[in-house]
Amino acid sequence: MKKIFRPIVVATMLLGLVSQQVYAIDTTAINDKWGKPTVVYGGGLSDQQIKETSKLLGIKDENTVTTTKATGEDLVKYLGAGEANTSVMISSVMVQKRNKGEGVKVHIATPKNITLVTSEQYANAAITAGVADAEIEVAAVSKVTGESALTGVYKAFEANGVVLDGKRTAVAQKELELTNQIAQEQAKEKGFDAAKLDQAMIDIKKALAEIKEKQGQVATKEDVERIVNEALKKYGLDKVISPTQVNNIIQFALSYQQTSAIDSKQVLEQLNSLSNTVKGKIGQLVNQANREGWLDKIVTFFKEIFNAIFSSK
Repeated sequence: MKKIFRPIVVATMLLGLVSQQVYAIDTTAINDKWGKPTVVYGGGLSDQQIKETSKLLGIKDENTVTTTKATGEDLVKYLGAGEANTSVMISSVMVQKRNKGEGVKVHIATPKNITLVTSEQYANAAITAGVADAEIEVAAVSKVTGESALTGVYKAFEANGVVLDGKRTAVAQKELELTNQIAQEQAKEKGFDAAKLDQAMIDIKKALAEIKEKQGQVATKEDVERIVNEALKKYGLDKVISPTQVNNIIQFALSYQQTSAIDSKQVLEQLNSLSNTVKGKIGQLVNQANREGWLDKIVTFFKEIFNAIFSSK
């Protein structure tokens, strides 16, 4: 019995090593500009589903947040596409303004239900749209792609007096859809890492801004092609993603530099902040496993399981 008990202890230790810290926005914190965090529920939710979503977002007292709903009309208004169908609006967000320079941080509270979009993809696109210094939590009571969740983020900003540029929100949505599509199509491709793609997109946007600042005009198509190809090569993605996908990134970059984001110092600050997060995730799991000896511990764990079972007979 003691022999069997020991592997259980080892298993518990391993679970402790791989478990992630529980995340939740502090709804008791009051921001100088916004006051309470703003929650935007999907307009397609029933009253019961709203209560469920509230729990998923970690809200213990509705009086500690300001609430509103995102409609189909909001979807068309902010994303520049889609149908004004409120019934399909399921994703919900809680947004808390952060202090200047703290960057954009996104957490997906229900990763099993928001099936396609990653937190870094959300953050990258939100920065393109003009979102700055915000903590965002996303949740859905049922399975959704999550591509329309930014609608709620933009509505939260507008509810607090910050109106975002429609051209930028539309380009941001194209960015989200593009990076998400590539990530899904290449998910099983050897050498592909979604975090590397996120970082490549950051580098591309920063390089375009640098050219505009130095030359006083946007990059030529040839420059854009060079910037995109260099960024993909830097992260080992040049031989992983398809020529069509590369061309789609180039087309996005051309659209991006036609928005006011290209001249924004704030965007550069937010991208630098996000870059620090993304770089930390590139190859993080393997590095951490090697550093802490997880792989050896896992092998040892199963050896002890088998030894305990057979020696107890």
